[in-house]
Amino acid sequence: MPFAGSFRTMSVPIEDYAIVGDLHTVALVSKGGSIDWLCLPHFDSDATFAALLGTEDHGRWKLAPVEKVDAVSRNYRPDTLVLETEMATPSGTIRIIDFMPTRDAHPVLIRIVEGLEGSVEIKSELRFRFNYGQTKPYVRMLDMGLHVIAGPDGVLVHSPAETTLEDDQIVCDLTVKPGDRFAFQITWHRSWEEPPKQQDPDNALAMCTAMWRGWAESCTHESPYREAVVRSLITLKSLTYQPTGGIIAAATTSLPEQMGGERNWDYRYCWLRDASVTLAALNREGYTQEAKHWRDWLLRAVAGDPEQIQIMYGISGERRLDEYTIDGLPGYANSSPVRIGNAAAGQFQLDVYGEVMGAFQFGRESGIQANEEGWALQQALVEFVESNWNKPDDGIWEVRGDRKHFVYSKVMAWLAAKSAASACRDYGMPGDPKRWDKLATKIHKDVCEKGLDKERGCFTQAYGTNAMDASLLLMVIVGFLPPDDPRMVATVREVQKELSTNGFVLRYRTDATDDGLTGEEGSFVICSFWLVEALAVIGEHDEARVMFERILDVRNDVGLLSEEYDAKGHQMLGNMPQAFSHVGLINAAAAVAAGITNK
Repeated sequence: MPFAGSFRTMSVPIEDYAIVGDLHTVALVSKGGSIDWLCLPHFDSDATFAALLGTEDHGRWKLAPVEKVDAVSRNYRPDTLVLETEMATPSGTIRIIDFMPTRDAHPVLIRIVEGLEGSVEIKSELRFRFNYGQTKPYVRMLDMGLHVIAGPDGVLVHSPAETTLEDDQIVCDLTVKPGDRFAFQITWHRSWEEPPKQQDPDNALAMCTAMWRGWAESCTHESPYREAVVRSLITLKSLTYQPTGGIIAAATTSLPEQMGGERNWDYRYCWLRDASVTLAALNREGYTQEAKHWRDWLLRAVAGDPEQIQIMYGISGERRLDEYTIDGLPGYANSSPVRIGNAAAGQFQLDVYGEVMGAFQFGRESGIQANEEGWALQQALVEFVESNWNKPDDGIWEVRGDRKHFVYSKVMAWLAAKSAASACRDYGMPGDPKRWDKLATKIHKDVCEKGLDKERGCFTQAYGTNAMDASLLLMVIVGFLPPDDPRMVATVREVQKELSTNGFVLRYRTDATDDGLTGEEGSFVICSFWLVEALAVIGEHDEARVMFERILDVRNDVGLLSEEYDAKGHQMLGNMPQAFSHVGLINAAAAVAAGITNK
């Protein structure tokens, strides 16, 4: 349903979007048949279609019936990233198949239209706007198709029928009847290179389908939630940059955490934290090759002095992610500014060291052999933690207020030391396990003394505050204290009490935490999954299962989740799809499934 109010933008609900991708970039496709977001040639390149953050004038590709559409249904082909959308009109029904073949060189987006019933007039409206909707291209006709050029970008357009240029749009009209099958295709290339040849659409479709199904077959998860887990795994894989192994946090920038607000961030980069927990989830379900690939990416990205480690990098390990705004885009539902880059790259987040060390530890437990470079990095990381764990930091949520002694950050410092000790003692890595055990004990004691609210018997967001934080749920999940310890049970229940809203969980209360921003935000999807896991760990299996299944119900029609969910307005918020959210689903499914099995 359209948003209430008068927005200048063309915004449709975030949950109306599905994705297709080629392990280099991702396109967002609406239920109405419009591709409103696509960055070429990579995830973090300038957007070629940016209507998602503005209007159709900022670039899109709409392929749909001319007359009113009465009903839309869509799905992914089982265990693939091939999207099928059926549109029914008074005159008949068509199916649109959207996909991006995996590639070695040029990105290709293919849209196949099939006639199912009746006779349907369709229109393809293709408007290129490079540089985030700012640059109009030059269009010329070549023997092999229409050629679109602007600066470094070139795109070859193949249509199954004659095209015209109308108001800066490349338009193609067709009549589709049962048995008809028409293929549209765009191929990006560098403007100074020869335009590439058209791919055979049917062959490309068959190969794309086979590739995804072959990958999905490796999933080892077995539970009533397998279908949801496989869809989340495919989504995580789609956010992986194949050439380097880097995993981005989300496919978009500046989708708002509050409609009309300023909490709009660029998530098309590789957070060490997000990538670490993503790899742990992939590894748990049988995907060790991705873990090895990411380890190699990490070693390249953070090479050098551990004091210079960043919390995030570009998809190839780039360090400069300067943040700026684009005034020419009004933002999704007028939520401005539209941000490119992310200034949080310069923050000090102590928990990241623990996340990375924990990911390496999980890899060892899963049978991934350590290499000399990887262990040298881990030693450098834990030595940095040893010298800096008692300093305030910016925290897991990248608040732009004052630094604090965040409890979760200290817990992850403890995990870093604990993981290093285990690597030496249990896996024969060179080093002094007693040194790291001593450090872990020291941090543990500090947290228990300074991070506990003695009146309520629970841990709090930071030393010296009574505020709660959903990241505290991870204390019981990582085993900071035994799950039946009264302090752990009280922490889980206090987070549930203080941060729950309509059955979902906030990161923190914005009125109780100085995060340097105005406005509010929705519930954070992964935090709700953390509560599911925490409930399962403390033995509340039935409660965990009920909550998990309620969260599953807010996925969109093709199983995708954004960063946040507005439990009052019943709509998705934040960047889409969000790796963190799908990691949470996978881990929570495993916890709930274990509870079912142990009954």
